[in-house]
Amino acid sequence: MVYEQPTTFDEREHVAAACEVGLDLKMPTLIDDMENSTDLAYSALPDRLYLVGTDGTIAYKSGRGPMGFRPDDFEAAIKDYLGNA
Repeated sequence: MVYEQPTTFDEREHVAAACEVGLDLKMPTLIDDMENSTDLAYSALPDRLYLVGTDGTIAYKSGRGPMGFRPDDFEAAIKDYLGNA
């Protein structure tokens, strides 16, 4: 399904919920505010992969995606974090 760019938080929440169901996501999904504060704070464009620790600190930050994505490094960071958590 294709959605128009949301113009309200309620619309953004609706699209996110549809994505959770459509993609069968089994992890928590967070929704950025309408000012994209999180996107801007984490330099999300171009895409990046982050591993956020339970204490809220960044445990891993990928290079700029998609060329900077190193799936093996990301997997190793997850395993290392879970082994040390």
